Order: sequence, then structure tokens, then C-alpha cells
Amino acid sequence: MDDEPLRLREPAHRVSPRARWMWRAEAGIEAAIVIGAAVLAPWLWDDVPSWSPALAIPLGVAWAIGLPEWRYRVHRWETTDTAVYTQSGWWAIEQRIAPMSRVQTVDLTEGLLARLFGLATVTVTTASAAGALTIAGLDRRLARELVERLTRRAEAEGGDAT
Repeated sequence: MDDEPLRLREPAHRVSPRARWMWRAEAGIEAAIVIGAAVLAPWLWDDVPSWSPALAIPLGVAWAIGLPEWRYRVHRWETTDTAVYTQSGWWAIEQRIAPMSRVQTVDLTEGLLARLFGLATVTVTTASAAGALTIAGLDRRLARELVERLTRRAEAEGGDAT
């Protein structure tokens, strides 16, 4: 059993490198929508400047390239015998700890893009007002194993997770 005290720290594991590609696809879709709106807007409304696409295109490309890389560098996770550690964010970085004794549910989600990239998201719901811990961008097989392992550990803790 792990005797390390619960403290905020950078978790040990990165998400799957394929998460960068999934996040690029998501950001690319978002950027394409914004760029498309910027291109159409001057034709639809007189008060929209004709230079708006010239601003939207480089910003959209930077968004689609930079944001996924930053998310990959920040997003981390780790589990021990006593807790789940996560780190996420991009404007503000959030580090969270969920003691196993507080875990209520462990869920696995595979969205459309995640499935295309062989990835999944694990959500750990706790008895906390701060909400669930989410680990997005995990390899699908690893995510399934993690759900099973966390569920067994939470069951072993016993109690009502409050």
C-alpha cells in the first residue's frame, strides 16, 4: 500500500499522445466555424469590417495548432492506492486530489472523435462540491483498465463515500 501523504503535486502520467490529434481536430472544427462566419459576415451585414477574415484566419490556425499542444503538456493524471490525482486546464491550471474513500462512481465516456482516435475519458465522481475529476484523452484500453482498477479500489475502501 502506498503511504505517500495526499498533497497537491504534478501527477506522473501524461494522457495519450493521440489526444493532441483529437484536440487538433476539435480545435480545427471550432476554428473552421469561426473562420467561415468571419468570411460570410461582411457579405451578410454592412457593419462588419471586410478585414475580419484576415484576422480570423491566423487566429483560427494558431488556435488549432497551439491549444492542443498546450493541453497535452498540461493534462496529467495518476492513481495511487489512496487517491486519484489530476491536472488540467489551459488558461488556469487545476490540480485535484480525490481520496479513494470519497469516490462514488467511475465512468467511461467515448465520444465520436475520441473513438476515431482510440481514446476515452474517465470521470471520477466524488463526494465533493468541486465536482468530478476528469481524465480526458486516455488510450481506450488503458481507460477501461483504469475504470476497473478504480472501481475495485473504491469498493475496497467501503463506507458511503461521503
